[in-house]
Amino acid sequence: MALHDHPQRHLGMRFRTHGRTSTAPASASAGEATAVATATQAYVFAGLRLLTGFVFLWAFLDKAFGLGYATGSGKGWIDGGSPTKGFLGGVSVGPMESTFHAWAGAAWADWLFMLGLLGIGLALIAGIGLRLAAVAGTAMMALMWIAEWPPAKHLSDGSASMSTNPFADYHLVYAVVLIGLAAAGAGATWGLGRAWARLPFVSRNRWLM
Repeated sequence: MALHDHPQRHLGMRFRTHGRTSTAPASASAGEATAVATATQAYVFAGLRLLTGFVFLWAFLDKAFGLGYATGSGKGWIDGGSPTKGFLGGVSVGPMESTFHAWAGAAWADWLFMLGLLGIGLALIAGIGLRLAAVAGTAMMALMWIAEWPPAKHLSDGSASMSTNPFADYHLVYAVVLIGLAAAGAGATWGLGRAWARLPFVSRNRWLM
């Protein structure tokens, strides 16, 4: 009996050991795959954050110094030009057309617009204050969306608006991107997000994250 019992016990032990060793690599592989996916997502969000930040920061630099792109040389803010006069003064459609015309070139509008571009751009590139950047950027994009008013097929003078979509345009895309970056905590990778979050006044005021 003893000769028959030992092989059965050894065989049972082998099966149990085999089951444990086969499950462990599978669990490890799943964990590694999840870690790789998480890291990849973090890098993708970080890259998107930096690119979006450069869009805002470049707009500020071009309008401030007249770098010759959207703002011609010698027409920058430092040269006496107005960063809002051309855009808001040229609004020719939408429910706030007359309001935007009244705002065009006003000192307070210029300062708010430029500080918004600079603040959002720096916050995104540094990876700090993404919630504030998302709120400010979404408000800015909403106003610019209303100024261009994509739902309109024709301008106030009756000419074609050349709108390519009655709702979704790049202003809405930028707003959604800003909200997504803040929700994902995209400042932790390739940014100062973690160090920023550890600051006492930030930890006490989570809206500064």
